[in-house]
Amino acid sequence: MSFHIQDDQSDDGIMAEINMTPMVDVMLVLLIIFMITLPVIQQAVKVELPKANSVRNEVKPESVQLSIDAKGQIFWNSSAIDLKTFDGYAQKAAEKDPQPEINLRADKSVKYEYVAQVLAASRRAGLTKLGFVTEPD
Repeated sequence: MSFHIQDDQSDDGIMAEINMTPMVDVMLVLLIIFMITLPVIQQAVKVELPKANSVRNEVKPESVQLSIDAKGQIFWNSSAIDLKTFDGYAQKAAEKDPQPEINLRADKSVKYEYVAQVLAASRRAGLTKLGFVTEPD
């Protein structure tokens, strides 16, 4: 590509040209670099990999609803029990793997003594997942 500037005042005919050689050299070098590096990036041997599920199957612990009404009566999943029976249930629940989650629902007017007895029996049995259930305001 050349440019020719005609100037009426000068007869020597100055000609301005854009030198394309350096640009072509750079393009050829880039082409060679891409031609060499592209096969290295791609996998040389085609292998069909096996498919496997890596998600761990987690066993969700069961949930036990433990309630104490205003009179101090204990309920294990809606079944009325006494404190001695609760000790047996708590012992069986503590031996399970994973341990069930115990959701304690105590009436707001129940004596603290009954709640403390249930908590102490749970501790003796080895229950570790015990939570208090409340209602939001």
